[in-house]
Amino acid sequence: MSGQGLTLPRLRGDGMTLDLARAGVDAALECARSLQLQVSIAVVDSGGHLLAFARTEGTPWHSIQLATEKARTSASFGLPSSTLGDMIDNASERIRMNLMLRPEIVAMGGAFPIRMGNRMIGALGVSGASEEEDVICALAGCEAIACHTDAALESEGAEHE
Repeated sequence: MSGQGLTLPRLRGDGMTLDLARAGVDAALECARSLQLQVSIAVVDSGGHLLAFARTEGTPWHSIQLATEKARTSASFGLPSSTLGDMIDNASERIRMNLMLRPEIVAMGGAFPIRMGNRMIGALGVSGASEEEDVICALAGCEAIACHTDAALESEGAEHE
């Protein structure tokens, strides 16, 4: 019940929980700090909605939107953001111009889709360091989420046996 006495619908998530998102952000943040990098880290669900975010002290503020948009790009296409960049590089001029003029598409390295089994449940994006360093931190975050999702899938399998 809400404060007005209305019963609100309970919406079901797509598999990306806040706990998973936070685990990914924490691991990417730990990686960035160990490399002394200043980055922003964003985790979105499969619909591109922000679930968790962190920014190290002193990170340029433009990286906030870039990390989020990298993650949204990866979730939208179901590809690493750098793969989309490579595809755009090899596309015709017309396709390249039209895709790059679209708001919120960031086709450079630093974001990866996150899957649970065969289902894409979200994406994690990092921005603020070099493209290669963003990728390293993003992979650390995705690996942490993968450890949690693998454990969840194993426990689901045990329940059905």
